[in-house]
Amino acid sequence: MRQPTPRGAESGVDPRRAALRILDRVLRGGQTMDNAAQGGPRLTPGDQALTLAIVGETLRRLPLLDRLIDSATRQLLPDDSKARMVLRLALAQRIALNVPDHALVATALPLVEGGPRRLVHGVLGTLLRGDLPEADVGALPEAVHERWTRGWGDEAAASAERAIVRRPPLDLSFKTDEAALAFAAAEGGERLAERQVRLSDQRSVTSLPGFAEGDWWVQDLASTLPARMVPGDAIRVLDACAAPGGKTLQLAAAGHQVTALDRSESRLARLLANLARTGLRSEVVVADVLDWTPTELFDAVLLDAPCSATGTFRRHPEVLYRASPRIIAESAELQARLLAKSATWLRPGGSLVYAVCSLEPPEGEERIAAFLADHPDFEEAERRRVVPGEQEENGGMDGFFTARLVRTA
Repeated sequence: MRQPTPRGAESGVDPRRAALRILDRVLRGGQTMDNAAQGGPRLTPGDQALTLAIVGETLRRLPLLDRLIDSATRQLLPDDSKARMVLRLALAQRIALNVPDHALVATALPLVEGGPRRLVHGVLGTLLRGDLPEADVGALPEAVHERWTRGWGDEAAASAERAIVRRPPLDLSFKTDEAALAFAAAEGGERLAERQVRLSDQRSVTSLPGFAEGDWWVQDLASTLPARMVPGDAIRVLDACAAPGGKTLQLAAAGHQVTALDRSESRLARLLANLARTGLRSEVVVADVLDWTPTELFDAVLLDAPCSATGTFRRHPEVLYRASPRIIAESAELQARLLAKSATWLRPGGSLVYAVCSLEPPEGEERIAAFLADHPDFEEAERRRVVPGEQEENGGMDGFFTARLVRTA
């Protein structure tokens, strides 16, 4: 006999139905959460926030949730079955969002109307009566866990599993170090690097002191490393693939004459808005790196190349399911072309700073090794690799790779 829908359940079903749609688009369609959320039913701001929270917490624990589901079913449910998807969402709400059991059942069953309703109800009931993991227990997809363990070691993989369920801190980059010191003293922030402040508690960005005055912008600590590698005596600096613009602002604040280049006019709009807010200056060019030619050579080029973005998994857990070996290989091939083109824009003695927010060696260490093998007129001056676990006691950092190469002839 079909289980009845509990009274009042429909009031919370719409956000869950939207979450189911987004999760399906992410896992089966390979979309980002932001893209998957577009074009859906119109929700109130509160319901939209709940929808994204449910999807995010589900993705942060997906392997863990699947192990729970498999322990309570006689036959394995297909990975993309609606029953598994609904159970994932429900369990994530119970573990991470403390949604009461009765509300979970009431909002889950309508999602499988006309389908395996009895199965979902039975599995959910069994699991809710048992011991569920604590909210601070995360998990990586098996392939990612194996890859990162092989590349960075057991402790880095374990740190990533801890980090994926922790809300990242808010990092601010400042125009001057004096402003950063004053802000940290007034607001209780922590200064982990020059011209940078970290806030451990999440606050409304636009209401923070100094926002309207343009004293700072939001930028993860790891993503500030590439601009810090640009030599201080470099006058003309190109920020290739510049959007959304944090590095451009850094370079301009450091006194360089900056040209910001990106092919996405819509993404450059955010950079232009931040330039206006901060009062910093940069030439902005809308063009593809592979098609553009400068009128004169640069003292330094910063290439923050498109990549798999696996280093941003704390904020974007879906990248761990999108970044397949094929995507990583395709990204590496594009990076090779971008590096080769960017290298032609440097004067002798100039610096080429290469960066990716990726934890994959083919996009980082291996990419630079291949470039140097093909370009004997370049040599490596320095490099920096950020892996899970760095600054963990202070809130962690995104995974990142940065290297500075110098043109010798």
